[in-house]
Amino acid sequence: MKRVVRIISIFVMAFGWTVMGIEAGERRLGVIASIKPVHSLAAAVMEGAGSPRLLVRGAASPHTYALRPSDAIALQRADLVFWVEKTMEMFLTKPLAALPEKARVVQLSAVPGVTLLPVRSGGVWPENESKSEGGTHGREERSLDTHIWLDSGNAEAMVQAMAAALSAADPDRASLYRSNARRVRRRILAMDAELRSRLRPVGDVPYVVFHDAYQYFERRYGLHSVASISVGSGTGQGARRILEIRKRIRKTRAVCVFAEPQFEPALIETVIEGTGIRTATLDPLGAHLDPGPEHYFRLMRNMGESLLQCLSGGARVD
Repeated sequence: MKRVVRIISIFVMAFGWTVMGIEAGERRLGVIASIKPVHSLAAAVMEGAGSPRLLVRGAASPHTYALRPSDAIALQRADLVFWVEKTMEMFLTKPLAALPEKARVVQLSAVPGVTLLPVRSGGVWPENESKSEGGTHGREERSLDTHIWLDSGNAEAMVQAMAAALSAADPDRASLYRSNARRVRRRILAMDAELRSRLRPVGDVPYVVFHDAYQYFERRYGLHSVASISVGSGTGQGARRILEIRKRIRKTRAVCVFAEPQFEPALIETVIEGTGIRTATLDPLGAHLDPGPEHYFRLMRNMGESLLQCLSGGARVD
């Protein structure tokens, strides 16, 4: 009997030391990322220390997403949450407000170094609005475009902020996070130079997008969109709106209309009927790409390639 008690005591002591080791900092952080591009950058910074949990999976839209019960539980247990802001992920506003005090929420639209752009007015943009180089590093009393990851400079700033937040929450791995962040930023710089070089020849070629999600990418690489079919996040505007877009296509001699994978192509077909314009697809979220550290780089290169392929034919001939 004494031998049994001794064995149990040894087991309890060993288990206790294991628990203490976990509490002392060996456990992995509970990190949550809202959408795929944010998740990708966080996953790259965390390589070797764990992986963040992704909320909006597959081809779901963050504008219409409903939080799953398992995600709600994970949020309550989280140490860190990375998101853009409520305009992008409205479904997270109330759950984040109810998180325990231990959880730190990093709003990436507000981190140092992120340039913000106001949403463009309407869906047919004047020349000076579609091609200007404006931006702000602070929040103004205007609606902001929250597709911030499509500017690679913003992605660099987001990576820096992620590394700082992770290091503060997990100081034992701070050197790993900082090293990963430096590596990711070097990759972003290389990709940025590559995209700038490849897209330079089509910078003045006019085109139309499905909805206004791309101005960060356009202004980074000097591209020339002239209108969006939808003024909102994926809804058409009826016959008058279609006629307005068709008039804009003729006036600007736009050569391409870009659809998006989340939305039905019927509206695009109606808009381009009889115009002779080309069509292609842009995917600002990388909806059909696998999540993970490589997702962000594939997303950006895929967008660049889609634009290059559709625009490189030059001026359209009616």
